Amino acid sequence: MAEAQPTGPVIGPGERLAMNRMGSFDWDLDRGTFDLDDAGLAVFDLERSGYDLKPETLGVRVSLEEGARLEAAVQHALHTGQEQYGVYFKLTRRDGSEQWSHSQGRILRDGQGLARRIVGIVRDATEELAHSTLLRSLEAQRQKQTTIVQRTTEALSRAVTVDDVTAVLTGAGGLERLGAQGLALGLVEGDTFKVIALSGESLEILDDLRVNKLDKSLPLGEAVLTQQPRFVSSLSELADKFPLLAPYLPRLNFNAAVYLPLVAQARSVGGLALFYRRRTDFSSEERNLCLGLAGIVAQSLQRAILFDQEREFATGLQAAMLPRRIPEIVGGEIAVRYHSAWGGREVGGDWYDVIALPRGRVGIVVGDVQGHDTHAAAIMGQLRIALRAYAGEGHPPSTVLARASRFLAELDTQRFATCTYAQVDLETGGVRAVRAGHLGPLIRHNDGRTGWPNLRGGLPLGLATAFEQEEYPETRLDLVPGETLVLCTDGLVEEPGLAITDGMDALAHAVRTGPQGADELADHLSDRLWERWGSGDDVALLVLRRAPDPGTHRAPRIHQYVHQADPEGLSEARYALRQALRDWGMVALADDVELAAGELLVNALLHTDGGAVLTLEVLPEPVRRIRLWVKDRSSVWPRRRSPGEAATTGRGLLLVDAVASHWGVEPRGDGKAVWCEFTAPVAAQP
Repeated sequence: MAEAQPTGPVIGPGERLAMNRMGSFDWDLDRGTFDLDDAGLAVFDLERSGYDLKPETLGVRVSLEEGARLEAAVQHALHTGQEQYGVYFKLTRRDGSEQWSHSQGRILRDGQGLARRIVGIVRDATEELAHSTLLRSLEAQRQKQTTIVQRTTEALSRAVTVDDVTAVLTGAGGLERLGAQGLALGLVEGDTFKVIALSGESLEILDDLRVNKLDKSLPLGEAVLTQQPRFVSSLSELADKFPLLAPYLPRLNFNAAVYLPLVAQARSVGGLALFYRRRTDFSSEERNLCLGLAGIVAQSLQRAILFDQEREFATGLQAAMLPRRIPEIVGGEIAVRYHSAWGGREVGGDWYDVIALPRGRVGIVVGDVQGHDTHAAAIMGQLRIALRAYAGEGHPPSTVLARASRFLAELDTQRFATCTYAQVDLETGGVRAVRAGHLGPLIRHNDGRTGWPNLRGGLPLGLATAFEQEEYPETRLDLVPGETLVLCTDGLVEEPGLAITDGMDALAHAVRTGPQGADELADHLSDRLWERWGSGDDVALLVLRRAPDPGTHRAPRIHQYVHQADPEGLSEARYALRQALRDWGMVALADDVELAAGELLVNALLHTDGGAVLTLEVLPEPVRRIRLWVKDRSSVWPRRRSPGEAATTGRGLLLVDAVASHWGVEPRGDGKAVWCEFTAPVAAQP
């Protein structure tokens, strides 16, 4: 149903003569008669003999819906005091054809303002509205073209890489934005033309033509070389000129196509083909639209190509700054991963390194130089080499970071860096770690628990020297056989809008539920976290696992590290001991072993600076027996005392001496090991 048009001015005599059909009417509201002259009857396609002057009789030509709309327009004018009205309506002629008509009337009122008569004209408005419809159609087409350009421009404005441009054109809504049903996009690479995207039903059959010599054997290549578009109203007409394409044309479900060169700064960077199913020709407006779209895509593609080239150079520079290989280690396994940020031009200064140290130790480091540019990557390379040199000279970790901070400050770059560095002795499990404004290590224990050891830290490298605070206190940790240590940069635990603690919890969960092997765990963390956070930042990851020490079938062994600040560690250690003795068929010793272990662990945790490593092993020869070890970092040996009756302490070694068959103390590097043995019952002997 057409909407009522706004009332125009009263039509003059000259305009009446120009009308094909126009008549007059006199509507007597008091008598209820609607008198039409002969021209008016012709507009309604009525005969004089068959018309009874009743308005209802006009309903034979006007539908109920149109009649209701006419009535509403008249009643509105009557009740609002208007002097005239005008309305367009549609009627059906005797031959069944529809005719747009226009009625315009002047309302005559008496002295009291009551409407008595309506006089006016009725005319055939078909040609008038046909012209108006054409204008509206052209305007709608113009708006559609404007929308296509605006939506395409907006979508491509966010595209940074060539992959981004391809995703905009071929992803969800891409073809709809372009007003096409199929698309092919190609790039010029030297003397080769490479199609990088095909989108649309049946276009997959062109996969064989993705890479070709840049020549005129295909229509898109011809458009690129000549920098002239080709508009094709029927694809079959391409068969004679392009025999290479001819075998594919019958299988393409499209009627028409346009092949557009993508020209930027007078150079063809690629080509774009758009395919249509129901199009048979291209108007001048549609041709201009296609050329405009080609210009937009060409500019976006040129920017993306330049960006990809810059990024490839930057990431290559950054990769060259990282170690080419990781040295093999004895007593464990190490895995490293590095991921560049996916979005933007951000090439950062994240790094990792593994350094072979004197006396069989290994140095591990993960760090991040401030900034996301090639300058940060260059500084990272210099700092990594300097830190490696200081560590290789055998300096303690605190000295290594102090010297690295001084080195970075002397570069006069106004940049700082954060890092965590640790020296690891895989034979003893000793770890000496320092931290410079960086995330500390995460440790996964053999029982599946994970924890973030409390690592005291110093200022970031560079800043520490500027503020004359080059102090990096060492924290000593113990890595039990089978335990895993994880170092990473903040890109693995940070997500915009979330607290870093949320990311740290996610990392701890991923480590806790991940596989045992270092390589497998590194892949697991990359898949679960790096991609989860959206990959908006660089990530350096290092995973070190000390080789497990299960002993042998006849002489099994377990290890348990008990942190000094972990109150649940004692009960978990006792549970692990009882479970191991049950598995080994020696549960009768559980009470005595638990008692001795509890006393030795409490002594170590109370009287030393750090945690303790608990080891339980079977000594099979000559008599099968159990040996319990508690190792700590203190060189002060315990001594047995004789406490008085009222004393509350000092009975630990007396209890150990009472329940164990033997006990003693041995030096262990910079610490000691207190041990005690228990003879297995006869039934448990082999």
